[in-house]
Order: sequence, then C-alpha cells, then structure tokens
Amino acid sequence: MDEQAVAVQEDSTVADTAAVSPAPSAAKKTAARPRAAKAAPRAVSKSPAKDLRILEQPGFVLHSWPYKETSLIIDVLTRDHGRIALVAKGAKRPHSQLRSVLQTFQPLQLGWTGKGEIRTLTTADWVGGMLPLEKSALLCGFYLNELLVKFLMRDEAHPSLFDLYVSTLNQLAHDEPATIVLRRFELALLRESGLLGDLTRCTQQRERVQAEQFYVLDPERGPRPAMHADSVPRVSGKTLLAMQRGDYTEQSTQLQSKLLMRFLLAHHLHGAALNTRQILIDLQNL
Repeated sequence: MDEQAVAVQEDSTVADTAAVSPAPSAAKKTAARPRAAKAAPRAVSKSPAKDLRILEQPGFVLHSWPYKETSLIIDVLTRDHGRIALVAKGAKRPHSQLRSVLQTFQPLQLGWTGKGEIRTLTTADWVGGMLPLEKSALLCGFYLNELLVKFLMRDEAHPSLFDLYVSTLNQLAHDEPATIVLRRFELALLRESGLLGDLTRCTQQRERVQAEQFYVLDPERGPRPAMHADSVPRVSGKTLLAMQRGDYTEQSTQLQSKLLMRFLLAHHLHGAALNTRQILIDLQNL
C-alpha cells in the first residue's frame, strides 16, 4: 500500500516582548483623596515552540517509499510513540549507511526530531538478536505489517502490541505454526484498536457464553446466539472461550477462528483487500 509523501515544513515562532510601564510613584498626602493609579499591564511572553526530539527509541520499519531523489519516507512502529512517519534524508544514496539499516523485521534504535505529521530521522542503529524471516514466514511478516499500517492510528502508543509484534516475529522465525501465531496477533490487534471486546459474554443478553452452544460475533456488539437466518460465520462457544484464553491447540478452534477473523477484518476494512493475505491464499492453492 503506497502512501503519498508529504513535504515537511519547519515552523518557527518568534517570541513577542511587551514593554512594561513603571508603576507611578506614590502621591503625597493631601486633604483631597488621591485617584487610584491604574495597574500596569502584565507582559505576555510567548515562548518559541520547540521541536520534539526523541533518542534511542525501539522500533521497526513497517513500510517505506521514495521521497524526492535521495530520500525515503519510512512508516515505523515504535514502543512508546506508536506508529509514526519519518523522512530518512539521503537514505537512497549509494554510500548511505541507512540503506542497509532501514530494513523490515530488523530491531532498531531510532531517533528523530520534529513536530509535524512527518518528522525527520536523526539516528538509526541496528540492534540485532533476531533471526531473519524466510519463505512463508517472510510473507506472514509482511501480512503483520500491512495489518498494523491499516489498523493503527498515528501517534498512539501500544507498548503491549509492540512487544507482541516482536514475539510474533520470533515465533515465525522459529517455524511455529502460522495459523496459531497469526490468529493471536489478529485478535490482539483488534482489541488494541478498540474494535473487539470480551468474547466470553453475550453483550445483549448479558449472559456468559456456553461452550456447547453456537454463536455469531457481531462486529459492533459482540457475541450473540446464532440463528438459522445468519449468513455470517457461526462459531461454537467452546471456540470463543478458547480464543479468549489464547488456546488454539484444537483443530476446530483453528478452523473456526480463521473464518471468524477473516470476517471481522474484512468488516472493519470496509471490504478493502489485504494484498499479502491474497498472496498467501494464492500460494496455498498452488
């Protein structure tokens, strides 16, 4: 998904200095009552706006695209500042040290400055310590990045989701089952985005989900008992309870949760396709 780069302009303000008139001297005592002197106006000082400067922030590159002739715009996920956009000046030059550093799925220490929508990258250091993603795990990694770009608002910190992202990359690199790893991440992403609540209670009936019954998950209201006329995925209460616990060991849970999450993601994306998911589906059909 390409995003249009926005030119970065630096704003500066100049402090206004207001002169303060000296207070008038006290009047001598006379028979007539002296007129009260007007209070001198207070000086209002406008301090100049300062650019935000961040140092040594853990982060990952989610996506990048060219900016002008020699630079890049990078979309990054950071632990304490959420998803932000940075301009990496000169990153496309042949001898730039940033060319080899600003890669996806590599843990980085980032620094930047600025206060606009797109800030200026100042430092980027490779941290290391993670195995590279290969083959199908690499496609799964790009799928995670596409989800984060589409669902996370800019400048909203999600430290627990950041930690889960790191854990998920590690699990994919060590060949853990993608069907389980991806479902856990999708569920956590919807919760962090405020789009999914408790799976163990029917919100309308205010009753606890029963393992032996079947339900549909209304994207706006949560679980409710399934009806014959429902055209959306039906899942067992057992599956909903297992998903809430993060337990995907049973085959039925894996299958039902896959259909359920595909339905929920499509609903919140308003029908927009996920490019990486389609690639994964095409590969599985080969």
